[in-house]
Amino acid sequence: MDSEVQYYSVCLLPVILPALFWAGYHWYVDRCLPEPPALLLLAFLLGIASFYLGLLMYWGLGQLDQRQDAFALAKTDLPGLLFYCIAVIGVIEEGVKMLLFAAIVVRFRAFDEPIDGIIYASFIALGFAALENVWYLDSLTTGQAYARGFAAPVVHIVFASIWGYHIGLARLRRRPLLPVMAWTLAATAVLHGFYDFLAIGLPDVALPLVAALIVGLWIRRLFLLRDLLKPVSKVASTPGAKSLN
Repeated sequence: MDSEVQYYSVCLLPVILPALFWAGYHWYVDRCLPEPPALLLLAFLLGIASFYLGLLMYWGLGQLDQRQDAFALAKTDLPGLLFYCIAVIGVIEEGVKMLLFAAIVVRFRAFDEPIDGIIYASFIALGFAALENVWYLDSLTTGQAYARGFAAPVVHIVFASIWGYHIGLARLRRRPLLPVMAWTLAATAVLHGFYDFLAIGLPDVALPLVAALIVGLWIRRLFLLRDLLKPVSKVASTPGAKSLN
């Protein structure tokens, strides 16, 4: 019983609490014209579904004998690890989240402003990161579980915000989505893959490098959110502004 209590306490703190914190943060950010909670929850659940879709794709690679052990590559083939992190891990993990976002989320009636792309993509990222953290709990120490629990959502949110914003903007402007999906997937796969490459292949020097990468992207995201919120706050002050939500 004590071991079960300890397991669930470890699961609660590094997995559930960060998800609740970042969900609350994005709800606050979008408070002027907030999205319907049911749709945000659906986006979170789509993130969970995307994690299983990613597992299916990894399984398919295994069936084709193309699945690699990234940690084994880190010991024997750093260039091969970099390629695998970008072309496989980055493409799969960003691709499955993006696919459900483009297929379902951008069709929401409430999806009517550029900031919505960032908000919904962030909730998809939260769902993916939460289940990913649960998936790895048994192989982590308590300290590692806490570190991963608080870092993984930030990393997934940062990358998802890139394709979420640009795909959402293309949808609102009634432009073709496929070209935007292609270049944003390429960009985020490179960023995601490079992040994983540093964390797995160069752990001794990774911390300052990955921290600089994520902090830089987060600051860029903050400025973008600030610029997007200016017109939204003006719209929110007009009568009937929340009628669509």
